[in-house]
Amino acid sequence: MTSVKEFRIEEDATADSLGRGSFVFTDDYSVFDWGKMPDQIPEKGASLCTMGAFNFELLESEGVPTHYRGVVEHGAENGENGEVVPLEEASSPPWEMAIDLTQVPDLPNEGREYDYDSYHEAAGENYLIPLEIVFRNRVPVGSSLRRRTDPADHGLDLDSWPDEPVDLDEPIVEFSTKYEEGDRYLDREEADFIAGKADVDALADLALEVNRIVTDQADAAGLDHQDGKIECLYHRGEIRVADVVGTFDENRFSYEGTQLSKEVLRQYHKRTQPEWVQAVEQAKAEAKREDIADWKSLCDVEPEPLADEVVETARDMYCAGANAYTGRELFDAPPLSSAIGAVRRL
Repeated sequence: MTSVKEFRIEEDATADSLGRGSFVFTDDYSVFDWGKMPDQIPEKGASLCTMGAFNFELLESEGVPTHYRGVVEHGAENGENGEVVPLEEASSPPWEMAIDLTQVPDLPNEGREYDYDSYHEAAGENYLIPLEIVFRNRVPVGSSLRRRTDPADHGLDLDSWPDEPVDLDEPIVEFSTKYEEGDRYLDREEADFIAGKADVDALADLALEVNRIVTDQADAAGLDHQDGKIECLYHRGEIRVADVVGTFDENRFSYEGTQLSKEVLRQYHKRTQPEWVQAVEQAKAEAKREDIADWKSLCDVEPEPLADEVVETARDMYCAGANAYTGRELFDAPPLSSAIGAVRRL
């Protein structure tokens, strides 16, 4: 289980071999690391599965190795596993993706001290690399990068970060932890240690190639690709792209200057539920001060459900965006310009 998708396991991974299974995409959503929020966004799961499958097939066509095997075709009246097919052969937007599985060992911790030596000792030659590799084509106002670094650190001819977004001539690649209770950004040396046998420079190069392919596809669809991330597995010397790639949850896109991503829901909560957002930030800060991994146990405010019209706007954004990005009318959704117009009115 993750906050928005579930696993089905057909064959377990071993120390030497990949297993087989699938992601089942739900209509749940998560913001601010909260986990499952009170509402569901109809067809969100299918839109993410569709975009993820489309991007994996795009990556494979460009020679990028992945853990993707196809989408699972489901009959209209049953939820049993069906045939694994390429996206174009699916009779309707899929919500289940067939994948190769790798090992995810336990990561022991005492407070905020994590034992990566133990993780890799159990991992051997077949494991999910416990990093997120982040790439940025733009540095928006409010980005954590502005708090953590100076423009000169990235070769930018700026004395300080300006009060407007900064478009980058060359993408920035960063590494953050994946399985720690609170994600933290890492320097290359620490990222290389946490990556284990996987080479950190190879991970950076792979992230740049994924970013190039997704950015080119977004450009062709009239979208602006701002940033995103990948996760990877290591199997007997080979690094493969894992998890899901290039969706509106993993990446930030915009259309005609308006966000087309989960960022819409983040910003909506900031505007309409500031008490909850502030309580989350305070709980995370307190957990860091007290060396407590489970920050959520310190938060005494719960998020409120969304209004029906907000749920509908989010649904249309995901579905119209997937249609536009893939160039296929897979979902019954308004034109993207109409969906974005509704987002602007939130």
